[in-house]
Parts: sequence; C-alpha cells; structure tokens
Amino acid sequence: MTKLISHSTEETENIGIRVAEKLSGNEIIALFGGLGMGKTAFTRGLASGLGVFDGVSSPTFALVNEYIGKCNIFHFDMYRVSSWEDLYSTGFFDYIEKGILVIEWSENIEGALPENTIRISISAGENENERIFQIEGIEI
Repeated sequence: MTKLISHSTEETENIGIRVAEKLSGNEIIALFGGLGMGKTAFTRGLASGLGVFDGVSSPTFALVNEYIGKCNIFHFDMYRVSSWEDLYSTGFFDYIEKGILVIEWSENIEGALPENTIRISISAGENENERIFQIEGIEI
C-alpha cells in the first residue's frame, strides 16, 4: 500500500496524474471517502494525465460521465446506489473492460468490485485542506 498526503486541491490533482501514468487503459479505480474528501479533484487530475483537460465534474446526477482522452474514462457516482438492482440500472457492468472506470462512493458497491480493483481511500488529515490517500493495487 502507498500512502500519500495532499495539502491542496492542486496536490490532489497531481496524485491523480501520478496514478494515470501507471494505467494501461482497462482498470477499475474505486474511490472511498466522505463528502468533500477530493474524489472529483483526484479524478480531474487522473483525466488530465490521460489527455482530458476540461469538463471533468462530479457525475452526481448523471450517475456516469464519459471522457475521451488517451483512453476512455467512465466516471461513476454510486452515492444513490443501494441495491443490486440500482447498480445494474447504472449500466456499470456494461462498462467493464471498455476503458478506465473511476467510481466515487465505492463503499456502496464494494461487493461488486472485481478482485483486481485499484482501491483508493481518502480521509481528512490534520488540517482543513490536508487529505490522506491510501492506495492499494498499484505502485505509485
């Protein structure tokens, strides 16, 4: 496991860029962490590292946003998913192996995540802007 500390939104985006450098194009990245922990900022950095430079936002109401860069990125928000039926209705399983899946609120679908999922837990640090990233499944 890799542990990284971010002190700003920019540093959080840079962690996303570092992760992007290690991807081949078919990974699932499960983000764990509460509201305001930087999941979307991380995803913005990851997308930037893969050639997407604008338009990255939380897919809260759309459930999934698609970005095209060096590879397809499918950005999911599972906040409102509470059952297998809900999960199937998002089309989640149709996207697997079609690009990189980035999943916010992965806590809600943990039982559906494949074994080789990259897991990133984000928690609050000692001050208001500090975030602690614990990354499993990929070496950074």
